[in-house]
Amino acid sequence: MKKIIHFFPWKNLCGYDEIKILNISAPYISSPLCRIINTSLNSGVFPTRLKYSIITPLCKKGDKNKVTNYRPISLLTSFSKTFEKVTYNRLITHFTANNIFTNSQFGFIMKSSTIKAA
Repeated sequence: MKKIIHFFPWKNLCGYDEIKILNISAPYISSPLCRIINTSLNSGVFPTRLKYSIITPLCKKGDKNKVTNYRPISLLTSFSKTFEKVTYNRLITHFTANNIFTNSQFGFIMKSSTIKAA
């Protein structure tokens, strides 16, 4: 859990909770946070308070005065990002260990990309 928390560039990513101190408090909150995540995964219920995000426009490229040059991004809470990374790591580990990925899977796999699909 601590590795996941320290992995994120917290200064750039911040949702409505604006918790940038998560990195500093990792040694103290890792155990309770792990319990919350495990309980959520076992029960299949995602905590309601973690479902909130800030949707903000991000200019892709081109004229910043054209609305069509923007795409929406979601700024999740720090806890949601941690939860997402834990879930991702577990899924990747499970899929890799059980040889579930097909030869045509390129996205979301380390050292692979959709560019290799061509």
